[in-house]
Amino acid sequence: MKIKTLNDLANRAVKDRRFLHQHPELSGEEYETNQFIRNRLEALNIEILDYQPPSVVAFIRGTEGMKTIALRADIDALPITEEGDTPYISKKPGVAHMCGHDGHTAILLAVAEWLSITGNEVEPNIMLIFQSAEEITPSGADLLIKQGVLETVDAIFGIHLWQGLEKGKIGLTHGPMMASIDDFEIIIQGYGGHGSMPHETIDPIYIATNVIQSFQSIISRNLNPIDAGVITVGKIEAGTTYNIIPDTAKLIGTIRALTPQAVHTIQTKMLNLTEGICQAFGAKGKVDFILGTPPLINDPKQSQFIESVICKEFGHEVLEIVDPVMGGEDFSYYLQEKPGSFIFIGMGGEKSQYPHHHPRFDLDEEVFPDAIKLFIEIVKHYK
Repeated sequence: MKIKTLNDLANRAVKDRRFLHQHPELSGEEYETNQFIRNRLEALNIEILDYQPPSVVAFIRGTEGMKTIALRADIDALPITEEGDTPYISKKPGVAHMCGHDGHTAILLAVAEWLSITGNEVEPNIMLIFQSAEEITPSGADLLIKQGVLETVDAIFGIHLWQGLEKGKIGLTHGPMMASIDDFEIIIQGYGGHGSMPHETIDPIYIATNVIQSFQSIISRNLNPIDAGVITVGKIEAGTTYNIIPDTAKLIGTIRALTPQAVHTIQTKMLNLTEGICQAFGAKGKVDFILGTPPLINDPKQSQFIESVICKEFGHEVLEIVDPVMGGEDFSYYLQEKPGSFIFIGMGGEKSQYPHHHPRFDLDEEVFPDAIKLFIEIVKHYK
């Protein structure tokens, strides 16, 4: 297939996406996906850099070569059994692309094809990052950064096909856009006994209820009101039967926040409250934080640049300055190291009516041309 137009690129991306959708691989296991990407890049005579698989990193030298920008796509799928009857449904039981990473990969491959044909229109060097393991901790982005992937990069950009944004819109923020993701486990050590004699025990279940209630005061009374944060206890483990007060209770949950300062405040107060309340009741409390991705914060200068590209090439009516969301994205690691911007490509509508990670989630492939064009215009306009 000889690529001539944006529609040609989009049609190729649709075919690639449907193939990848039928052959999903879990985070860190994307070796067949790696080979698919490498084969395509090699056929385009694009240089592949030496980074640890299953991620793939490629490089195209620009006409000036003074600056380098990176474009990133994530390539992993989820441990979900897909529901539905599409002709491209996952062929791997229990694994499916229910977030859109198959589309991101196909779109960046289309951009690679455009670059291989019309690279003489682009001044900066372009690094293409096909990143493994976005959905898990440890993060694939963090691993690539530790390997030095951003050392020569001046700015980095990424997209997410976004069901929560109206189809036809392109969304971004000029600051915090997505939340941190940190989990926690709390062990409350009390002293068990018979349910009929609670005065002879130190009841960890009762203490746990006080701890949970106190956490909401962190959000309402300790966190800056202009910052957003969430503390959710998703699981409580305690006891064995109806008339025994157990020795221990375990709380498991998640923390979300939009700034590093909010993350620090929440964690510090959770630790202090848990230890203080437990001590007041004669128990011991131990808090373990399972650190995940940091908040995703767009660089204002780079996101203003993206806004100008959207308004010039798509029209002011297409731009949507979106509210931050409390979901997380490991693109945040890149933005801790280098300036850049993350962008939502809206696709909410009849075709894409189920949320991300739902068993019936599906991409609206009609938005692929806009996603491809946006990447192309970014590299054409970047100075």
